[in-house]
Amino acid sequence: MSITPQELELLMQEVELEDPIDFADLPFDEHELRGLIANHLCEMSDAMENFSEEDKHLSLLAVAAKLVLENLVLNVQLLRRHGLPLNEGTQALLNRLRKRG
Repeated sequence: MSITPQELELLMQEVELEDPIDFADLPFDEHELRGLIANHLCEMSDAMENFSEEDKHLSLLAVAAKLVLENLVLNVQLLRRHGLPLNEGTQALLNRLRKRG
């Protein structure tokens, strides 16, 4: 792979400057969590070494889509648990999904 887990961790931190992650009161060290994820993603990337460029792209797109969906679901669950309203964008997205169903 062309990036090390340590380099990926630094990139993750740079992205977080624009869109911080609320680790709240998790009983885990933020740096250790980033390291764990960076290692896992580098291992995934290495496992795709023999994939075609298109298959790599599709695989990474599928992983990203799954993570965005999971993040959306967790955020909606948290807001509902605390009786807070959804933000405008999330509400609009859910309304569009309801209309399809």
